[in-house]
Amino acid sequence: MQTFNEKTVVITGGGGGIGGATSRRFGRQGARVAVFDLNPEAAEKVAAQIRAEGGQAEAFRCDITDRASVDAAVAATLERFGPIDVLVNNAGWDVFKPFTKTEPAQWDKLIAINLTGALHMHHAVLPGMAARKAGRIVNIASDAARVGSSGEAVYAACKGGLVAFSKTIAREHARHGITVNVVCPGPTDTALFADYKEGAGNPEKLMEAFTRSIPLGRIGQPDDLPGAILFFASDDAAYVTGQVLSVSGGLTMNG
Repeated sequence: MQTFNEKTVVITGGGGGIGGATSRRFGRQGARVAVFDLNPEAAEKVAAQIRAEGGQAEAFRCDITDRASVDAAVAATLERFGPIDVLVNNAGWDVFKPFTKTEPAQWDKLIAINLTGALHMHHAVLPGMAARKAGRIVNIASDAARVGSSGEAVYAACKGGLVAFSKTIAREHARHGITVNVVCPGPTDTALFADYKEGAGNPEKLMEAFTRSIPLGRIGQPDDLPGAILFFASDDAAYVTGQVLSVSGGLTMNG
């Protein structure tokens, strides 16, 4: 079923693991996919894969920490595909160190990418959605926002802030028919998780520990995430807003 037929979807970090898997899934469901990424080659690779499968996609270089870059990418998307129906804020970055071993410059970068970047995207896209009284926003946070994660203090703080921000925007824009929901991945086999393992100093031991602690018995894969993301973006979730869903193999179980 083409559940997103002719809908325009913007995905930040669309050239990466979860972002790429989500972009491809939207493409298969009939969406016009705008793949936003700081790395234009990675974005184009994903867009080309979507087009090769018969879908519609375009790659746009976007530095979400730079408002001018965000505005330019959004304007180019509007020109290419028309109004934006769905925004998926997925781009992220982390540094894996105990908090006292980090430096303020690292905090600034973490906040700029993981929190301020999402604010830029909301601020650029929400007015159009509000004017049309329709829209879906799905923010990708982390289970670190819900339960904490050693070595990720500032990252967890940013993702916790994104959860609170999402709930507030959901309240402010409910009257415009816009829903805002959050997906929290657990450990997922992406480049970011590979960096996390290396930062821990003993990747094999860490993998064993994570695998033992996850009730479903395995680390998540990028393709485990799009189902939840597409649900929140779909008409099936028209009466769901301000909610947070963990996709973590049961690692965290929140009521």
